[in-house]
Amino acid sequence: MNSGISFAHIPNAAPLPAAERAAVLENPGFGTSFTDHMAVIEYTQGVGWHDARIQAREAITLHPAAAVLHYAQEIFEGLKAYRLPSGEIAMFRPTANAKRFQDSAERLAMPSLPSDLFVESIEQLIRADRDWVPNDPTKSLYLRPFMFANEAFLGVRPSKTFMYAVIACPVGGYFKGGAEAVSVWVSEHYSRAATGGTGAAKCGGNYAASLLAQAEASAQGCDQVAFLDAAEHRWLEEMGGMNMMFVFEDGSLLTPPLGGTILPGITRNSLITLAGAAGLRVREEAYSFQQLREDAASGRLREAFACGTAAVVTPIGKFKFSGGEVVIGDGAHAGATTKSLKDRLVQIQRGQSDDPYGWVHRVG
Repeated sequence: MNSGISFAHIPNAAPLPAAERAAVLENPGFGTSFTDHMAVIEYTQGVGWHDARIQAREAITLHPAAAVLHYAQEIFEGLKAYRLPSGEIAMFRPTANAKRFQDSAERLAMPSLPSDLFVESIEQLIRADRDWVPNDPTKSLYLRPFMFANEAFLGVRPSKTFMYAVIACPVGGYFKGGAEAVSVWVSEHYSRAATGGTGAAKCGGNYAASLLAQAEASAQGCDQVAFLDAAEHRWLEEMGGMNMMFVFEDGSLLTPPLGGTILPGITRNSLITLAGAAGLRVREEAYSFQQLREDAASGRLREAFACGTAAVVTPIGKFKFSGGEVVIGDGAHAGATTKSLKDRLVQIQRGQSDDPYGWVHRVG
């Protein structure tokens, strides 16, 4: 199943005590408390993938000349594991994450991790840390596979050695503050990605490039930032870590098209499928911020939402920009279509309804 590679198991000799783990699961936050173990696989040019193991989560030691520290040759993924009503644990579309991980690796001149090995590494970690998967249906176990260049050298070329690892953390809601709808600052000066760049890859450089714009958004009292295209600073592309979708008065949906500058979101793809199954027309086409302003003013634009693994489906209540703000719907709550699509998606993810697409991957 896993390309002939078997995982060694080295249990954590000092796991977090059960009472302390229970306290974390009660109020996990997002991305701050981690499980006892990690999955690791090494790669060496000429040898391939080797030394797969589940081990105690620990600090990673790097040579100061490690390529990742100087040339940012690294990629990552994000997905979740859920506790189903039956007590089983399941992931959502992990093979889609595996394919995107391979695509990101290709763009960053990194080795391709076989899909079955990617999925197996995550399954092995979940089995080792299954007590960390929350029973609360509003929470989940967030999984972070990542790979980076660890060869020690100075020089601009692809590394010959890499480390792949998976860590996990129990999580609640992504956005703080408790408001149902989020506010979004439209960045008019900073770009996330340009044609021919790394916009479609899930690499840290894309997120680093968004941090200053996100800080600007926070200074404006907004939860998130939305980027316009790099060429004309006119067309809406995506947010700092999630895709955007828009709902119109005729019931149709629009989302910016994939073209190399936008991350091909798995949640985005799932929602397009679910909307189509519900009889809704979905357009993947360019949408200018000026047109959004006009459509919101006329009432043609009824709803907007962000979507991604971390945020799931989160309504957007308003867009702020240097010239004012645009309120979407009532500015505070999810619209009917947003709520319907989110409910359908979450029900499938958590095993609460039928799964005609085979998206739910149970971990034995």
